[in-house]
Amino acid sequence: MSMPMLASVALSAALFAATAAHAQVKVGVVSSSSGPIAAVGVPQKNTVPLLPKQVGKTTIEYIPLDDASDPTASVAAIKKLIGEHKVDAIIGPSGSPNAMGVIQFAAEAGVPLLAPVGTAAVVLPMNDQKKWIFKTTQNDDLIAAALVGHMKKAGVKTVGFIGTADPYGENWQKVFSSLAAPAGIKLVSAESFQRRDTSLTAQGLKTVAARPDAVLIAAPGSSAVLPQTTLFDQGYKGQIYQTHGAALDDFLKLGGKKVEGTILAASGLLVLDEMPAEDPVRKVAADYVAGYEKLHATKPATFGANVYDAGLLLQAAIPAALKAGQPGTAAFRSGLRDAIEQTRELPGTQGVYTMTAQDHSGFDERGRVLITVKGGRWSLLK
Repeated sequence: MSMPMLASVALSAALFAATAAHAQVKVGVVSSSSGPIAAVGVPQKNTVPLLPKQVGKTTIEYIPLDDASDPTASVAAIKKLIGEHKVDAIIGPSGSPNAMGVIQFAAEAGVPLLAPVGTAAVVLPMNDQKKWIFKTTQNDDLIAAALVGHMKKAGVKTVGFIGTADPYGENWQKVFSSLAAPAGIKLVSAESFQRRDTSLTAQGLKTVAARPDAVLIAAPGSSAVLPQTTLFDQGYKGQIYQTHGAALDDFLKLGGKKVEGTILAASGLLVLDEMPAEDPVRKVAADYVAGYEKLHATKPATFGANVYDAGLLLQAAIPAALKAGQPGTAAFRSGLRDAIEQTRELPGTQGVYTMTAQDHSGFDERGRVLITVKGGRWSLLK
């Protein structure tokens, strides 16, 4: 080989090495930081500055967009991130209906999407499209099993259900019903409502008339408050249960004394100081809370933690993905998807993640604790 050719080969190798050393992963983040579910989206948007910025010599750029809580705008944002920004992965959107509406676009583009939403319908049942989707909240059945277990121990025989008329509420009714019946618990009423509704008088009256021992409310964010305050005002005295969708401080502020005694299952982030020191989640969650408080002078809601965990999952997966291809290529995105699916025993703020081809949420019992509202504060149920 001639000297000029050798020099050319050496130069090409050096340029490739330099490119690899300064490769940049682009991650889109779609949150509902305005609109009806801003209580969910704002802490998610505020978490973006805390996400990992570098893995080895590979930098990570985050491109945040607001969908204003509108599922149609979520689709537009996802298309923009894929088409214009050529992102390697997406975190978001905030709402369950929003996430359900973008699955096909992420899958068709071959871009891994980490959904920080409540409904398990984004990853179940698994199919060729949903294999591109991962979920950083506990699946409904994991949370429901804890609630049903408490109900059975407390002697609850009949339950009324009030849920949002969307994938979140619908899947919760399905999952809860399937677990309650074998436990000897009968669903005696089922009501639904829209997140934007300002009155639930009719639903509340029908629920009270059914005289259930307890009521389960399945609604995300601030929409979880109105059903419970309505039942309180109508004189209902039974136990109220909530899903992990109510796990935010705004629930306490908006509900006040009317939500006292509520029982829910959620991550230990709400009761971090009461969690055992040896819990693998505690340190990760404490670091996140400290970073968020330093940046925003307020505590984060668990919804922000779901985005933080998405960043941890990507950080852990990037080294393996780089062996498949360079950022910006289909090979890298496919490798990233494969690597996330191979996640094993990764502690996050919400639990410990172990993904499989059939389980793209990856939580076990370490991802939930039973919590109650006591004295206007979250308290570990003992």
